[in-house]
Amino acid sequence: MAASAVLMGFVASQGLAQDQGLDWTQVDEEVLEHFRTMVRMDTTDPPGREIELSDYLVSVLQSEGIEVDIHALEEHRPNVVARLRGNGSKRPLLLMAHLDTVNVDPDKWVFPPFSAERDGGWIYGRGTVDDKDNVAAALMTMLLLKRQNVELDRDVIFLAESGEEGATRIGIEYMVNEHFHRIDAEHCIAEGGSVVRQGGRVHYAGVQTGEKLPRAIELSSTGVAGHGSVPLQSNAIVALSRAITAAADWQPPVRFSDTISTYFSRLAAVSEPEAAARYRALLSPGTADFDRALSYLKQNEPRNAAVLFSTISPTIVDGGYRVNVIPSDATATLDVRLLPQEDPEAFLVALRDVVNDASVNVNWAARDVRPGASSRLDTEAFRVIEEVMQAHYDTTVIPTMSTGATDMAYLRARGIQCYGVGPAIDAEDGPLGFGAHSDQERIIEEEFYRFVRAHYEIVQRLAAAQ
Repeated sequence: MAASAVLMGFVASQGLAQDQGLDWTQVDEEVLEHFRTMVRMDTTDPPGREIELSDYLVSVLQSEGIEVDIHALEEHRPNVVARLRGNGSKRPLLLMAHLDTVNVDPDKWVFPPFSAERDGGWIYGRGTVDDKDNVAAALMTMLLLKRQNVELDRDVIFLAESGEEGATRIGIEYMVNEHFHRIDAEHCIAEGGSVVRQGGRVHYAGVQTGEKLPRAIELSSTGVAGHGSVPLQSNAIVALSRAITAAADWQPPVRFSDTISTYFSRLAAVSEPEAAARYRALLSPGTADFDRALSYLKQNEPRNAAVLFSTISPTIVDGGYRVNVIPSDATATLDVRLLPQEDPEAFLVALRDVVNDASVNVNWAARDVRPGASSRLDTEAFRVIEEVMQAHYDTTVIPTMSTGATDMAYLRARGIQCYGVGPAIDAEDGPLGFGAHSDQERIIEEEFYRFVRAHYEIVQRLAAAQ
């Protein structure tokens, strides 16, 4: 028998040995009720009002005798911190999930966005995959550890936070800056990962170990105003257009990390030969094969290309006020996503050199700035996550770099090793409009149950007394 098969069998048997008292069919029914109750609560941000859901969590946790604290910068937007205490032989484990969701346009939903409708094997509703699936999984994990009287080597902390979708000052920033001792931990498990299915079959399990850092740059051009009937070489819109094109066409340096190198090498191992050759070529920068592979990814797999370098996307252009007037100024805003190891000021200087136009200013624009850090792959937490996900999904586990942002950035900056996990989702769902932030957000019901079981086992193995 192969070593990996032996390992997976050992992991599964260890989980079964400690879960003999659990009726998972009953657990599925209970967590479904919690989950649908949560999805039916409107916690969209803005305006942001998570108190109904936080009150629900407090009630459920306290009814089971679990220690709970509330920390709120704004009364209607609280953060819930629950704790199961261990013997202290290991540092705590933090489970984090956010209570708020992005907004909805109800007219675009077939099923009402807060209905938690079950249909065809899916559960529909805002927050089903971002992030009330993780809220429900963490809640159920806390309940099961308590009911099973699991002896713990480390405290298990559950942070259900507000404001992740647009008001981090009242959520994670408030908790890190004012109440860090309540959530300080060795490891954190949160959102950001997912098991990827293609054609209904599991392709790989992604665990988020790093994320790019959102910034914004403003290009502002100035020129001479004039009548539109007389073209001017100093036209501010023309200068701005050249600058936008230069920024968008620029190829910043490719930078590798443990996460990125491991991501492409493991992705190659589970891909068809042609794709696998491209992914392997990316591990040899400076070669013709690398250049061809990167060009292909930019055109056909932009998400995979985007993890290799800091990126720029022009998103807002503002200039002019009537058809027959050449304006004296124009501006554009660029969405910038920096790699964690990128030097922001050096990046800005490099972009100014790329634009190379004295009539165009290139400066940082106002935006929430997150700290930059990545999590290691050589930790106990990553090893356990990898083993459990392999056992539950019979697939390769791949560390990933998120192009978006999560609140784990603030914890990583304080030294906590954070890992993003999530349920299996269909790769086809996003482009069809069924993914996170879409108008038909949904989760596969059976995969939700499987995720809850894997989540519980990860936490149990990391925290239970040895």
